[in-house]
Amino acid sequence: MNTITIISLGPGPREQLTLGALQTLNKARRVILRTGETDAAKYLAEQGIIFETLDNLHEESEDFDSFVEAAVAYVGKAAVRNRVVYAVLDALNDETAAALLRSWPEQVRLAGGTDLAAPLLQAAGAQLPVRVAAATELTIASTQDAILVTELNTRLLAGEVKLKLASWYGDDAEICFFPPSRKSERIYIRIPLCEMDRQPHYDHTAAVYLPALSLEQRERFDLWDLCRVLRRLRGEGGCPWDREQTHESLSRYLIEEAYETSEAVASQEWDHVAEELGDVLLQVLFQADIGAQYGTFELSDVTTAICKKMIARHPHVFGSEHCDTADEVADSWEKRKQRQRGNGTASAMLGDVSAGLPALLRAEKVMKKAEALGLDMNALLAEEPLAPILRMVQEMHHAGECAEEKLHLATEKMVKCVKNAENEAKKGGKLAESLTNSEINVYLRRNK
Repeated sequence: MNTITIISLGPGPREQLTLGALQTLNKARRVILRTGETDAAKYLAEQGIIFETLDNLHEESEDFDSFVEAAVAYVGKAAVRNRVVYAVLDALNDETAAALLRSWPEQVRLAGGTDLAAPLLQAAGAQLPVRVAAATELTIASTQDAILVTELNTRLLAGEVKLKLASWYGDDAEICFFPPSRKSERIYIRIPLCEMDRQPHYDHTAAVYLPALSLEQRERFDLWDLCRVLRRLRGEGGCPWDREQTHESLSRYLIEEAYETSEAVASQEWDHVAEELGDVLLQVLFQADIGAQYGTFELSDVTTAICKKMIARHPHVFGSEHCDTADEVADSWEKRKQRQRGNGTASAMLGDVSAGLPALLRAEKVMKKAEALGLDMNALLAEEPLAPILRMVQEMHHAGECAEEKLHLATEKMVKCVKNAENEAKKGGKLAESLTNSEINVYLRRNK
């Protein structure tokens, strides 16, 4: 296959063609334009540059994905016989160009030209950083920076983009909408996001720009917003309590939040679960922010450590090993973990269970490992006064239940029983604050 050179024609007007792009086109053996419906294409024809376009191919395709596939096949077939120059509006932000690079990375090269974004960003008075994305490629992974969405070809596509943006920015967010234009100087109108798909016209020159929003203007927040909140709280002029915290002073809160999350999951109140998980996440990022301040560790150390661990302990996903069942995965995980930690004896493997765990949970994990090692549980528990409790933990584990969680829920049930008794008393006209212990017991027995 011959070389495929991809160049950018720019936003459309002829004056935005670069000299380098023109020279490349003049020397080309075969020129293919993704579309001929631009002023730049008319100028190339006026200069005697012979080219073909993919406009008919676009019309014949059932959807955009099939067009991309057909375009790659067409350009690739042309490159079998000749060196090809393939001209698109913006080579760095074009799906057909990206697909060609994936298909033939050794034969495809980018040769520059003007991109679509520059005149739009200049008109909007945008300040870097700005994320630029084609409408068909748009994903919302982070909302820290301003965003420019280009090539709003149709009303339907504009509607799809609106829905993606609205979930993060809200329907009433003010946007800069660039109507279709063939002029080099672009103008925009300010409209609410909800009106993005209600404009008179759309084509590949239409675009939308959203400036970055402050924390106070946001309706939804991502992980990096939480980092920004923490920096504000712990920065100059922030919250005195947050600024005084240390690794040690915060450690107990992570345990508390984990238990509250477990309780929320048991209740299946999923909005509450999301709230409690947010509290857990806050503790992780809080510790990382303190670590960055004092040089102990930072967030990238946390994410690096867990990613390395997950990749290393899942060779059946990231390597060549095979595990067909969840039990095989768990067994593989445990063996690999013990090898990595150098635990070669039974006592070392049992002792590897953190002593910082709650007693029942640690007992369950230790007995699980002891059973896996084939140790005689009767011999281990023979002289233990608390053997009945340990056997109960063992039996619950065999039944697929967690003794720690069950005890936690049972304790919570006791609290709720007292609350229910007080509520019954209120229905009878009595104040909960004035009830004697004997009276409370009457209601407890009544509700039993």
